[in-house]
Amino acid sequence: MIQANSQNPRLAAVQSLAAVMQGRSLADASPEGLSGPERAYWQSLTYGCLRYLPRLQLILKRLLNKALKNKDADIQALLLLGLYQLDQQQAAEHAAVNETVALCKALNKSQFTGLCNALLRQFIRERQQIDQKLRGNPSYRFAAPTWLIKQQQQDWPQHYRELLDAHNQPGPMSLRVNQRHHSRAQYLELLSQAGIEARASELASHSIVLTQPMAVQQLPGWEQGWVAVQDEAASLAGELLTLSSGMRVLDACAAPGGKTCHLLERADLQLLALDSNPERLPRVAENLSRLGLTAGLKAADASDPASWWDGQAFDAILLDAPCSGLGVIRRHPDIKTLRLASDLEQLAELQQRLLQALWPCLKSGGQLLYCTCSTSKQENHDNVVRFLASQPDAKLLPLTLGNGSEYGNQLLPQPGSHDGFFYALLEKC
Repeated sequence: MIQANSQNPRLAAVQSLAAVMQGRSLADASPEGLSGPERAYWQSLTYGCLRYLPRLQLILKRLLNKALKNKDADIQALLLLGLYQLDQQQAAEHAAVNETVALCKALNKSQFTGLCNALLRQFIRERQQIDQKLRGNPSYRFAAPTWLIKQQQQDWPQHYRELLDAHNQPGPMSLRVNQRHHSRAQYLELLSQAGIEARASELASHSIVLTQPMAVQQLPGWEQGWVAVQDEAASLAGELLTLSSGMRVLDACAAPGGKTCHLLERADLQLLALDSNPERLPRVAENLSRLGLTAGLKAADASDPASWWDGQAFDAILLDAPCSGLGVIRRHPDIKTLRLASDLEQLAELQQRLLQALWPCLKSGGQLLYCTCSTSKQENHDNVVRFLASQPDAKLLPLTLGNGSEYGNQLLPQPGSHDGFFYALLEKC
């Protein structure tokens, strides 16, 4: 976390951007000390700039006569933020320039005030010429790194343009209604009574999509556990497994616990929630507590059952596997900066190890739901092909979701609607 001046969210945005460009995750680079409107403004600046960072970096490279030194990463972030406001937010030109120059002093780098002033004013004068020179560059057009453009085009030749554009649009705020308290129709009525506009999801039966995002504390019954924040596509993970009370169920990669809770909302289960990172389990416990649910929690590596499994087979297993997150870039825009093409192969190997390790833990006739929030066929389709070839007692059950195939179902992110998610429901014969 970054310490932030609660009166200057723009400075906090510069600090967060610089940290991400130096290799830190956005979660780790988020500011402490910001709340309410200040935090909302920080988020709009930081997330927006990160979504368009590859495009903005090309613009800045054309403006600079000489690259900035590593020790001046904060000045680079400041310039990129100013360019974002001018290029994408259509901010008032004088305000964007003046605010950028003023922040040089806040960063204790007054020597860069002239450079920042000159470069932003040059962009204002020459933006049409710059656009003409760069518009043929796909990274400028799609605001995406070259490797990501090639990967999406290879996997989704008919959809890659819409897919890349979807990464740059903020995702809507979606809710999952806790069926132990209200039906979806009942909660929609509560929202209407509170003057909150929303609609029922067409994808997930327990989901609601808000017209405008809002602070969760303003939602009816938030503290009482009537509802949780969860994307429509992610909510399907809790709906697709066949469950009944008394079943022994494993959530193999549980943190932060949204899907764990959804499974328990559906039935009284003997549920074990694993996560390899013990620092993430308190978040699972917090979500369970707010929703009035109970599960066993254990810090363990799901790919090493000998270290945690008691030998009693599970009726159902949810494997929401660690992945590249290519289906949720709009919610985690630092992925464009931090992820590399080589990561996909390494993640696919980890996912395959998890599938192979967990399969013996599933009883005959049981179901394993494999899912990722990725759109990479290497992580999804190819992994299922490989797994089925190695396990003769595994059968893929049909689902009617998104882009279906004989090796699973891929949902692609949709503007104003759900994120990108992959599902494969496997049954042990």
